[in-house]
Amino acid sequence: MMWSNFFMHEEDRRRRAHGARKARMTPEHEGKIKLALLLTSVGATLAVLAVGTEFWVELNTYRDNGSAVCDAAHLGLWKMCTKRLWQADVPAGRDTCGPAELPGEANCTYFKFFTTGEDAHIFQRTTKKEVNMAAAVIAVLGMAVMALGCLCVIMVLSKGAEFLLRVAAICFGLSGLLLLVSLEVFRHSVQALLQRVSPEPPPSPALTYEYSWSLGCGVGAGLVLILGSGFFFLLTLPPWPWGSICPKWGHRAT
Repeated sequence: MMWSNFFMHEEDRRRRAHGARKARMTPEHEGKIKLALLLTSVGATLAVLAVGTEFWVELNTYRDNGSAVCDAAHLGLWKMCTKRLWQADVPAGRDTCGPAELPGEANCTYFKFFTTGEDAHIFQRTTKKEVNMAAAVIAVLGMAVMALGCLCVIMVLSKGAEFLLRVAAICFGLSGLLLLVSLEVFRHSVQALLQRVSPEPPPSPALTYEYSWSLGCGVGAGLVLILGSGFFFLLTLPPWPWGSICPKWGHRAT
């Protein structure tokens, strides 16, 4: 009986503490947190779309090969696809094969950097696995930190733990920076791929490259996450600095 009363008392105390924390968060402040979370959720969606797709860069051969078909390829962090396209489907006025979204005979394979440690070969060129692996690992770290930031915001809204807003701001800012660093490392991996030409026959074809929509999603995700981090950081500031700049706003915040 004594232990049951003790546990009931503890449960009542926790409920009162939870209610007090929720009471300190005004509906206006909670609405601002939800708006900032909505912004960062857009960045999170773009980040997942970028990391999970393989349209980071397109490699295109030239069309003047004396054949009715031409070759193109596109790759991302985990996977590469080579495509054989009909030249009749390639837009008029384009000197190179592509774009890679055109229908054609595709052959997609996952990179073996993390399994057997083998380099990939594309159009008689060889990847530099260390750089590709670094780009993938940095991107995964960015996604993990982003998930931690989302968890912190959920704890703020559900438990009233407003001190986690600063942690969420740091997590979102760091994840955005990591995604941008991953994009830069991937750019170096593309340059290394183009330079590592195999001396063995057949001769390697001339290539051009262009960055595609997956990489654009990654850039947008990094910038949006950094912007969301700034919004969360502003929400952690006390109201008095804003009162000296804008008295009406500072009066409402207090």
